[in-house]
Amino acid sequence: MKIHIKTFGCSANQADSEAMAGLLIRAGHEIISSDSGADIVIVNSCTVKSPTEHKVLKYIKKLKQANKKTIVAGCLPQAGQHLEELADLPIMGLFEIEKVAEIVEQVAQGQQAILLGDKKKTKAGLPKFRKNPLIEIVPISEGCTGACTYCATRLAKGRLFSYPPEKIICQIENALKDGVKEIWITSQDNAAYGLDIRTNLVELLEKICSIEGDFLIRIGMMDPDNILRILDKLIEIYQHEKIFKFLHIPVQSGSNRILKLMNRKYKIDEFKKIINKFREEIPDITISTDIICGFPGETANHFNDSLKLIGWLKPDVLNISRFWKRKGTLAAEFPNQISGGEIKSRSTAMTNIYDEFALKRNKRWLGWTGEILIDEKGKPGSWIGRNFSYKPIVVKSNKNLFGEKIKIKITDTKSNYLIGELIS
Repeated sequence: MKIHIKTFGCSANQADSEAMAGLLIRAGHEIISSDSGADIVIVNSCTVKSPTEHKVLKYIKKLKQANKKTIVAGCLPQAGQHLEELADLPIMGLFEIEKVAEIVEQVAQGQQAILLGDKKKTKAGLPKFRKNPLIEIVPISEGCTGACTYCATRLAKGRLFSYPPEKIICQIENALKDGVKEIWITSQDNAAYGLDIRTNLVELLEKICSIEGDFLIRIGMMDPDNILRILDKLIEIYQHEKIFKFLHIPVQSGSNRILKLMNRKYKIDEFKKIINKFREEIPDITISTDIICGFPGETANHFNDSLKLIGWLKPDVLNISRFWKRKGTLAAEFPNQISGGEIKSRSTAMTNIYDEFALKRNKRWLGWTGEILIDEKGKPGSWIGRNFSYKPIVVKSNKNLFGEKIKIKITDTKSNYLIGELIS
C-alpha cells in the first residue's frame, strides 16, 4: 500500500516517523510524500502547544472529509487529549510504533484498531527511512524528571526512561555505515539522561565521540537543573571536535517567582552561571533558549524581568511561546489568568527586543572563513550548511553541494542566518 506519514512537533516525533517508515518499508509498503495518493495516512501528532494541536485536528478533519483512511499516532492520543475528535479513528500510542505494520493491516481491512499501551520500550535500533539522508535523529530517552505545571507533553511521555547506551551506540554505528554525517541527540531533556540507569549524558557522549568516522553531533534541549549536575564535565566534552558548539537551554521566564509557579527547578542565578561558564570556555557557542509569555500570575514586573534577562543573554535563537491553557495541567486552573490580548502584546515586545540584537550578534561572524557541512537544500541555486557553532549559512552555487564539506567566507548576515561564498 501507499502510505503517507504527516509529522507534527519535535525532532523526537520526526525520529518516530522515520522509524515507522522504515518498519513499513520492511513490511513491503511504499512511503509517499503526499496524502493525495495515499491509501492510508498516519498522523504523528504533537501536544506541546495548543496552536500545534489545532493544526493537527484541522488536518485530521480534512482527511475525514476526503474519506481518507487515517491512523492518529503520537502524543495526542497518548496524553488523552481531544479523544472526542479521535473517537472513531484508529489510534497508536508513543510506545507501540514497532507494531505500525500490524495496525496498518488492520485499518486496510476496515477494522477499528487501537494500540495505546503505557509500557515504555527502547526505540533505538529500529529500521529507518530518513527524511534527510545525512542526519540520524537519535532519541536517547523518553519522558523527563520534571513536573512543569504548564506541560501537556508530560501527560503523554511520563517519567524518565533512558535507553541503554549500547543500543544507542549500535544505532549510531549503523547510521554511519549508511553515510550519515550528523547525529542529532534528542529527548525531552538530554541532561536528564541516565539518572534512572546509573549513568549520565557526559558518559554517553564520550562513547559516541570515540566512534570512528567523520561525523558531527548536535545535542538537543537540556534543562538547567539537570545541566548543573554535570556542568563542568559537560563543558569539557563540548570542546570535542565532533560536537557542534550549540546549546539549547530553555529558561522559560526571567522571574524566580514565575519559575516557582511553573515548577521549574532552578533559579535565574543558576541559569546565568551555566551561560557564563559555557561562554567563558567556548566564546563562539550558539545559544538557544525558550520563553513563555503570559504565564498565569505574571505581572508587568515579572515580564520585565524576562525582557532584562533576554537583553543580558542575547541568545542566537529565541523560541517565544504564548501561554495557553492545556487540559489536564495544573496551570490551566491557576488564578490570575492573563488575557489573550495582553499575552500577544508581551510576545510582540519580546520579539522586538530580540530583533534589536539578533542581527548585531550575527555581524560578529562577518569575514569568518572556515569549513562547513552542507546538510540541506535551500532555494533554487542555494545550499544551507552549518559551521562548528551550528550557525546556518546560505551558499549560492549551481553545483550539487549536498553532503559536501566546503570552505567558505562569511560575506553578509541576516538576523537568523549567515551568507557565505565559496573559497576555491
